[in-house]
Amino acid sequence: MPFARLATATTPTCHIGLGLAAVGRPGYINLGREQDLGENRSVETLRTRTHELLDAAYAQGVRYFDVARSYGRSEEFLAEWLRARPAFDDIVVGSKWGYTYTADWTTDAERHEVKDHSLQAYERQRAESEAVLGDLLDLYQIHSVTPDSPALTDKDLHARLAEAAAAGLTVGFSTSGPAQAEAIRAALAVTVDGEPLFRTVQSTYNALETSAAPALAEAHDAGLTVIVKEGMANGRLADPHAPEALKAVAEETALGCDAVALALILREPWAGVVLSGAATTVQLVSNLHAAAVDLDESQLERLAALVEEPGAYWERRGQLPWH
Repeated sequence: MPFARLATATTPTCHIGLGLAAVGRPGYINLGREQDLGENRSVETLRTRTHELLDAAYAQGVRYFDVARSYGRSEEFLAEWLRARPAFDDIVVGSKWGYTYTADWTTDAERHEVKDHSLQAYERQRAESEAVLGDLLDLYQIHSVTPDSPALTDKDLHARLAEAAAAGLTVGFSTSGPAQAEAIRAALAVTVDGEPLFRTVQSTYNALETSAAPALAEAHDAGLTVIVKEGMANGRLADPHAPEALKAVAEETALGCDAVALALILREPWAGVVLSGAATTVQLVSNLHAAAVDLDESQLERLAALVEEPGAYWERRGQLPWH
């Protein structure tokens, strides 16, 4: 399994990965993108920014990079960067299928992505990902599984995914929405010829949304690698939007709100990789300080009080505008 490569790493940041959702396309729902990216969001501008972020991340010990078919040109940007650096043979690359990018490199599209978890969508997007990433692709995940997703019950799809796994591709899934725990447990029950199909799970977990934690612990115990996304709650846990309690703890640690928020996740014994969604190298460096944050019991108690009811959290997330 490719994540065994990360297990051999000894850098403090080996459990932090970089996701390219925020820089692989001009529009996204993260708060503060106007300041982060400015007005020039041409393909070449974001290509250059992405490559600078990847260089900085690798130099600081990051070895997992996460993209998706729906993240604009993220697969393309990552593949170009990797092929120009053939000596970087210790990297793990994960992508996702199940959403199609439809914004045509604009920020004001009526729909930015369309969800489709059918076998036909998998076949099409697998071919697209392979055309871009080729043998660089280690992990292919179903994007944003929910309890009603046909991907949980489609036996033909399961058989095709099992074929890909038998050929050496690691198969995983990501989750979203207030019923993440239910989706995770349903996915853990999916088997092909008596063997579990999925080897990784990627879920939203942060100081505001912790409802998936018990199911993620179960997934870890079942042998899956757990990848945590949206640790910054799409910018809600970063300055200047962070809750006052988080700002206070950050001041006590002399580090950023982002570092504290990510450190809170790194404490979880089931968290294999925690993604940074940085859009600038300054943000990335600040995020990576999470590995140095040491939180005491008083600080943990104050941060625990930030947890929101899952329905309210996801309703708020659904209202975030595409910037």
